[in-house]
Amino acid sequence: MAEDVEKVNPHLVVRDKEGKTYSVRYDQVNAMLLNEFLKEHQKVQEMEANAARHQEQIEALTAGLEKVNTQLELSGPAPQTVVGNQ
Repeated sequence: MAEDVEKVNPHLVVRDKEGKTYSVRYDQVNAMLLNEFLKEHQKVQEMEANAARHQEQIEALTAGLEKVNTQLELSGPAPQTVVGNQ
């Protein structure tokens, strides 16, 4: 297991006199995991805030589009433009 941890973060292992991986520094692993969790939690909060802003924009655009559609329906069909030789 210590070898697997070493691949991720070499500072989280203890080495023997020969420099071979001997053990995991579990006290450091917990601190590292907490730090990574807090970073990810912050990212999730930012993404949620962005999603809320995007939803508000979608709703505003949808309302504007509905207003334009209503105005077009009330104004009747658009006049036909004849293009050609006159």
